[in-house]
Amino acid sequence: MKNPVLTFAAMILMLITFSNDVNAQTEEKTSKFSTGADFYSNYVWRGTRYGQGAHLQPNIKFTTGGLTIGVWGSFDFNGYSEADPYISYSFPFGLSLGVTDYYYPGLPLFEISDTAGSHALELNAGYAYEGLTLSANYIVNEAGGAASAGGDLYFQAGYAFSNVSIWAGAGNGWHTTDGEFAVCNIGLGTSKTIQVSEKFSIPVTGQVIINPDKEQLFLVVGFSF
Repeated sequence: MKNPVLTFAAMILMLITFSNDVNAQTEEKTSKFSTGADFYSNYVWRGTRYGQGAHLQPNIKFTTGGLTIGVWGSFDFNGYSEADPYISYSFPFGLSLGVTDYYYPGLPLFEISDTAGSHALELNAGYAYEGLTLSANYIVNEAGGAASAGGDLYFQAGYAFSNVSIWAGAGNGWHTTDGEFAVCNIGLGTSKTIQVSEKFSIPVTGQVIINPDKEQLFLVVGFSF
């Protein structure tokens, strides 16, 4: 795909049109903007750590019906930065489809060439049923600046019990050491809510993550506000 930015914009337009058509046939739904942030001891994504030390991960999104358009980011205190626009649509029966644009501030925003491109465009599909979650992801373009080769794959399955969740993921391309398909993300997570006062509480999460491909283990703790 030679122009991921234009493709991303076209997909946004198609999903917005689809969402409007669906909402026109059902009762009017309230749309809204929302924002929030997480603070984590370190940033581990699909079994690989990015940046150094603690990360602040803000987000802002617009939601109407099943459609969500937003930007999620991650920033440490040593210069690492990431800002990812995304769009997704969730269906009532558990299926979700979306597109994520992985972009790293500091790279030229409008650079879209294969050799130095700043945007890695990923197609996302997910399915959730009770505690079970499944996801499949595919990078459609080569972008030298964002370090995607094009054709990068990642699959994950997880299950959430009453007080703990487990997952396992495998991929290739930028997910593994040599680019070959391998298991790269096995994890266990749990969460609790710290009640500070009657009107204020802090959700806290903890994760233990193993990357068999890179032979690494991570402990991640964070909270949301």
